[in-house]
Parts: sequence; C-alpha cells; structure tokens
Amino acid sequence: MHRAFLFVVLAWIGLAPALSVAASRDGQKSTASAKQPAPKAAVAKKSAAAKKERVVSKKTQAKSRVQASTGSRKKKSPVRAASKPAKPSYGQLAGLRASSDQLNLKSSVAFVVDQETNEVLLSKNDQAVLPIASLTKLMTGLLVSEAHLPMDEKIEITQEDVDTEKGSSSRLAVGTVLPRGELLHLALMASENRAAHALGRTYPGGLSSFVSSMNARAKLLGMHDTRYVEPTGLSSKNQSSARDLATLVSVAHGDPTLRALSTSTGHQVEVGRRTLQYNNTNRLVKSPSWDIGLQKTGYISEAGQCLVMQARVAGRKLIFVFLDSAGKLSRIGDAERVRRWLESGAAAPTLATPLASHSAGGLQTSN
Repeated sequence: MHRAFLFVVLAWIGLAPALSVAASRDGQKSTASAKQPAPKAAVAKKSAAAKKERVVSKKTQAKSRVQASTGSRKKKSPVRAASKPAKPSYGQLAGLRASSDQLNLKSSVAFVVDQETNEVLLSKNDQAVLPIASLTKLMTGLLVSEAHLPMDEKIEITQEDVDTEKGSSSRLAVGTVLPRGELLHLALMASENRAAHALGRTYPGGLSSFVSSMNARAKLLGMHDTRYVEPTGLSSKNQSSARDLATLVSVAHGDPTLRALSTSTGHQVEVGRRTLQYNNTNRLVKSPSWDIGLQKTGYISEAGQCLVMQARVAGRKLIFVFLDSAGKLSRIGDAERVRRWLESGAAAPTLATPLASHSAGGLQTSN
C-alpha cells in the first residue's frame, strides 16, 4: 500500500512540470496568435481608407487656401482698349454743325431747289466749300457716259486701283476683269472705289487726262467752287459747294444711263466662279415714299455723311443736297424731315440760314 501511494506521489510530481510546461506553451501560443498580423485584404482596405482620408484632407486644405486668397483679392475689371476718337470733319472744324435751322437738321449744309423753276426752298450754309467724298463719282460717271466709250469693253482691276489714300477694302480683287458698264454700275450704285478708279485710269489719255477733264467739265457747267484731284472721292481735296452739286445733279439727271444705274436697288456680277451681290448705298431707293430719279451717297471722315438726289416730292421735281451730316443715318433722316415738311405745304417762305463764318483747313467760302 505504501508502495502504491509512493508511486502516485512520484507520478504526480513528475506530471506537474509537464502540465505546467504545456500550460506555458499554450499561453505563449495564444499570445503569439494574438500578435499575428491581420490578413492582407484587411490591411489593404485599411490602407486605402487612410489614403482616401489624406486626399480629402488635402483637397479641403487647398479649397480653403483658394477661398482665402480669392477673398483677400478684389476682382479686376477687364481692360478694354480705348476707342480712337473719330477724326473731325472740315465742317465740324469750321463750326458749321453749330448752325441751327427750323427743321433741326443734322447736316451742316442743306440745299433744296426746284429743278424746273430754280426756286430755292431750303438753304443752309449752301456756299460752304467742303470735301464731297463719293459724290465725286457722279462727275466720274458723267464723263464716262458722255465719252461714249464701249460699255462691253473688258477692264482689269490692277494694283493702281487699290486705295492707298484711306486703305479701304474692296471685293474686286486685283486681276478681276469686268466690262466697263459693270464697273460704272458698281461705282454709281454701290460706290465701288476700285471700279471708279479703273474707269478713270482707262479713260483716253489715262488718269491725269481724266482728272483734267473732270475739272474742265465742272468749269464749263459754272461749278466755280469745285475741284477734283481723283475720280473716287477718297481724297479730301475733292471739294465743292451745295449749289455746284445741285448743278451737277441736274445735268447728270439728264443722262438715262446715270439715272438707271444710280437708282438700281441691287446688282450681281460674276467674278470668276463667284457671284457677288452689291446693293445700293442709299436705302431710300427702296422706299415707296420716294420717287427718286438720280442719287449718290458719300462718306469720308473729312466730309461727313453726304447725299445728293433728284426726286419728285409734292408734285415738284426737286434737287436735294446734304453735306457733312453727323451720324451714319442722319443724312437719311434729314431727307425724310425735308420731304415731310414739303408735303405738309409749309415750304413757303424759303428756309434759309446765313453762311457761318469759318476758316478751317481746306475750307473756303465762295464770293
């Protein structure tokens, strides 16, 4: 019995360390298991979340900086180039635009005369000599028509016809070939400068001969205030007075070709493979309120807006002259005012204003 008890005791003493060692190993295994890193998928998910959080944080910080910067600066207004002031006209420099009249016309010069009786119905600064711009083309057309040159003769636009005076553009490119009649049509209706210059250049004797003929014809007509230096009107040295221009309009109205071409509302020309549409520079030719027999418009900065017409108003054949009108549509407005005034029967007595005293570059008064 003692031997059996001793065996149990010894067995128990030997087993206890083993049990202790096993427990210790289990504890270490459990600790190691607790310290073992998480699976790769979990790590990747955690890393992506952290990265996203950092990106959002950076965007928030950048937005805050932009807002703070924008708030601290004032918005700058867009810089606009200063518009170049318009060059004053000769009439404006002479003080003619300050002249008043009962119709409140915007033109420095206005003149209306009965074509058949020579009765002056309206006169405002009618003796002032001013640049006439493209009104010049009426004399150009008159000379070409009176010369009886072949209207079907082909004329080529050359470099000589390019505007070097004002640098104006043209749809008639150098090398364009058109009949003389087409060029005359475009010059009178659409005020085509290259067309007018080509007409003068191809006149017998050349351009210088043509300009001499222009001045000689003016003198013959008694247009003593008139001077021409070229056939287009681009030069401010082409000058005349309202009374002289009324004489020219009356003579030009006697030419059927000039009447038809100047009052044409529109015209197409074939240039190579292109068809060019040209329209009349005077919108009144389309108006049912007007019966216009001949007309011409003109503009350069030195001359202002200009208009001459022969028209039947209130049963009378009248000639209208408006020079140095301020504003693109003011010459048309003045013509409408005068027409309504004439049709109202208030045209007597004659509206007349004295010639303003003036002395400006190139401006003269007739004696």
